[in-house]
Amino acid sequence: MISLQNVSKYYPTRFGPNYILKDLNIDIPDDRDIAILGRNGAGKTTLMRMIGGIDFPTRGRIVSDRFISWPLGIGSGFNGVMTGRENVRYVCRIHGVKDIKPVEEFVRDFSEIGENFDLPIGSYSSGMRMRYGFAVSMGFDFDTYLMDEIMAVGDADFKKKCSDTLKNKRETSNIILVSHNMDNIREHCNAAILLAYGRAEFYESVDQAIYRYMRS
Repeated sequence: MISLQNVSKYYPTRFGPNYILKDLNIDIPDDRDIAILGRNGAGKTTLMRMIGGIDFPTRGRIVSDRFISWPLGIGSGFNGVMTGRENVRYVCRIHGVKDIKPVEEFVRDFSEIGENFDLPIGSYSSGMRMRYGFAVSMGFDFDTYLMDEIMAVGDADFKKKCSDTLKNKRETSNIILVSHNMDNIREHCNAAILLAYGRAEFYESVDQAIYRYMRS
């Protein structure tokens, strides 16, 4: 379970604290695929970053015994000066993976970028970066995958490969998904968190959450 305990995120301003999220108390169960809904600026990406451990609450804490991914999206934060291989090794060290070779081989094969794997990521085309980023995320067996506006990338064949791989992963894991595509949310999620005015409400019904979101 992922437990948000009195979680607030704000930034100081000359007029006082600007709250993005305020006093969130939510338990996210392990056996549900969760959509995070909210208007632009509601704090969806901020919440994902905090759950993924790359940002921190200003107040409160997030407690979990899950192995959680970073937020998987097109803008995933790889070092553009380092090669694809070097970035994989760096991510492995961060997550305590000692047997790096199988991860390297998986990412190179899955991403289909060939010899570019040993070139700086900054030289990749946008399509190559998307394929590489998705491949890195699938190279780890996370308990929970955080997905920010991304489900599958590339051409039709590559999208199918992404979908099939993610489907296999979800046999033993769950996802937390941010998306403005309601069809994606209905297809992949069976519960939701609606963010509005710094607050959050958990919904057992995705359709009810979408209804409230569309009327907010």
